[in-house]
Amino acid sequence: MKDFLGELYVLFSYPKNIILLVSRIVLAYGFSLPALLKINDLEGTISWFESISIPFPTIFAYAVSGLESIGIILLLLGLFTRFISIMLGCVMVGAIVFVHLPHGFLASNGGFEIPLYYLIFLMIFATFGAGKYSLDRVLLKDGTNE
Repeated sequence: MKDFLGELYVLFSYPKNIILLVSRIVLAYGFSLPALLKINDLEGTISWFESISIPFPTIFAYAVSGLESIGIILLLLGLFTRFISIMLGCVMVGAIVFVHLPHGFLASNGGFEIPLYYLIFLMIFATFGAGKYSLDRVLLKDGTNE
């Protein structure tokens, strides 16, 4: 019976890792347009951050733009996934609080629905890691106990 359960665990671990891989790719794609918009117009990003009362708008404009850009690459590679997921999660909390919360929940009204979904996925990665198909597994041996 123990062998059967072990084999069953291995069988069900394959879809989990494929789902983690696809989720990382989709999430990185979701971050790509906002990151490019911020980087291509940093002065506009700083002005926008000032207009929505984000403290230290210049510092945060550079920090958020850099984190999102680096986060895209690291999520795609599955490298330092737990760390970058926590950092991007902080960006999502800021986006929810400063940008989307006044508009309610629904994404159709500019609400916090989409950033909340991103935050949930990022916390899944922070908790479970990038999965077998990642550089975390190859280089850092993260998830070798699966």
